[in-house]
Amino acid sequence: MRPIVIVPACTRDFGEHPYHAAQHKYVDAVTLGADCASLILPSSGESLDLETIFGTIDGIMLTGSASNVHPSYYSEEVLDPTLPQDPARDQTTLPLIREAVRRGVPIIAICRGFQEMNVALGGSLHQAVQTVVGKFDHREKAELGMDEQYGDAHNVTVTPGGMLEGILGAAEIPVNSLHGQGVNELAPGLSVEAVAEDGLVEAFTVSTSPGFTLAVQWHPEWRIQHNPYSMKMFRAFGDACRAYREQRLGSGSLLK
Repeated sequence: MRPIVIVPACTRDFGEHPYHAAQHKYVDAVTLGADCASLILPSSGESLDLETIFGTIDGIMLTGSASNVHPSYYSEEVLDPTLPQDPARDQTTLPLIREAVRRGVPIIAICRGFQEMNVALGGSLHQAVQTVVGKFDHREKAELGMDEQYGDAHNVTVTPGGMLEGILGAAEIPVNSLHGQGVNELAPGLSVEAVAEDGLVEAFTVSTSPGFTLAVQWHPEWRIQHNPYSMKMFRAFGDACRAYREQRLGSGSLLK
């Protein structure tokens, strides 16, 4: 049996009905890249049952999303009220992240997920990176087609001797860029694994966690099978999930 990786859903309204939603490309990345079984986790908010979740799963993949982490979680007011929020996802993913880090459950996080991890562990965000002096505009161009939006936008420099360098075997890689927010203050216990050309943090790991953690600001899930760097990241995540599953089932009980 393959490891079970949960993919926390966003909440979306289609017509007059609310839905739990997860994009196909994220589920595909878990299946095709990590060789794991994906399970979509509803945004359950205050009814989140962590004990049941952690008694079942072997990994977590935190997806990107059009919505932003609410800035009240890092003691700020909303800068642009026209941008979407997802309170139920915040209430689900932030405690989920903290407990997963404590237990050493493998995590891979993308874009919003990257930002969620930083906020969950005590960091803060730039709500509009393009307005910060010295930073580039990292947003996608909406008028372009999807392949162009998700095409290579800039390079990131990989931290020498870090975990990501060990996975990729490269000192610099090209990445796409489709985000308006980014790391301001890095949370305690996080280690920078890659930075953009303007110095913005693009990848980090949680050095204080006993398990595998990798968070990236770009979108490695896009056409994953055509990107060898993305495949290397998800294979490393999948290997960590398999090792965790063996440990979890071998212990005969929940990891406390």
